[in-house]
Amino acid sequence: MTGTVTGTDRTDLTLLVVEDDPAGALAVPELLDAADAAGTRVRIRTARNLTEAERLLTDDVHCVLVDLSLPGPRADDPLAPLRHILRLAPRHAVLALAASADADLAAEAVRVGAQDHLFREELDGRLLSRAIRYAVERKRADAVQVKLAESRLRAQENARLERGLLPTPLLEGSDLRFAAHYRPGRSRALLGGDFYDVVRTPDGTVHAMIGDVCGHGPDEAALGVELRIAWRALTFAGLCGDELLSTMQQVLEHERESEEIFATLCTVDIAPDGRRAGLCLAGHPSPLIARQGRAARLLPYDDGGPALGLLPRARWPRRQVELGGTWSLLMYTDGLIEGRSAGPGSPRLGQDGMVGMIDRQLSAGLRGEELLQAAVTEVRSLNGGELTDDVAVLALERDRTRG
Repeated sequence: MTGTVTGTDRTDLTLLVVEDDPAGALAVPELLDAADAAGTRVRIRTARNLTEAERLLTDDVHCVLVDLSLPGPRADDPLAPLRHILRLAPRHAVLALAASADADLAAEAVRVGAQDHLFREELDGRLLSRAIRYAVERKRADAVQVKLAESRLRAQENARLERGLLPTPLLEGSDLRFAAHYRPGRSRALLGGDFYDVVRTPDGTVHAMIGDVCGHGPDEAALGVELRIAWRALTFAGLCGDELLSTMQQVLEHERESEEIFATLCTVDIAPDGRRAGLCLAGHPSPLIARQGRAARLLPYDDGGPALGLLPRARWPRRQVELGGTWSLLMYTDGLIEGRSAGPGSPRLGQDGMVGMIDRQLSAGLRGEELLQAAVTEVRSLNGGELTDDVAVLALERDRTRG
């Protein structure tokens, strides 16, 4: 049995009819030929059983009309044929055909998964044509809703995962104040290639680290998390300076996807008395320090080592620096300094511009999270728009004005 309905709109729909006696009980072509199909052309395929339906159910079928009186594999389940078709055709619209005396069964068919049901005694060409078009559109809308729900679920799961991967500083027992601000460059991401951490070891030393994996995608973010976790474990194991960075480079070399991937790193270990620190730089910008009564400036950076992953036998000297009694230490990634200084086309802000900006904000009394938020906000404003690179910045402060 074949048939078509043709209108002015040449949109084609293909209907697969699955019924036990298509030549007698349901004259689909005659019904459609009598219909005003609203410009839709419907092509008809028929199947006498589920085996034949499976063979005819190709991707170009838009809708399946299943006769609920069709004999099924289970006598105790009158909807077994429908369930079988729904499993075979998860992306197709499905209509259930029943006798008007089987209204409850028809309603159950919709609850099981059919887009709509039709009663054989009330069926005419106009109703069938409209039902096919509505079922197809409803199936498309359902598919869109499913994809949106899946997308929202993935976004929520990713957000929970990324939040869990951000570090929880371990500073119990320290008199230092800590604040951090993190802003990934990827749209709708919570985690980028930048990473940081701060811990206090049992001897009272406070260790701080900030780093940047080249690139901005999820692979770089994952590598950044691995490096942060490795740094924390190695620090608690007692490693410091060149020994720690050499081991970190081995971790990077084993975990990176290609030899072109590298990471910059800055580590600071602050003595228990808070007055001095050891500084190691691996291709990373030097921290900024502001001491009481003195202008902010960068810590020495002329004897740092290369970024991790660039040279197989590199060394990273540890430099001793004096901090003093009261100080503020700012560690940051290059996203804070590579924005423009006065909108698109202007020179980059650079370290000198950043130092001047932080100095003004410190002079205005900003500290901690308020300082970091103000710094990132001003950098965005100077850039003339959103920053494309990841930005991580952390502050450690010690106040001994009364000591």
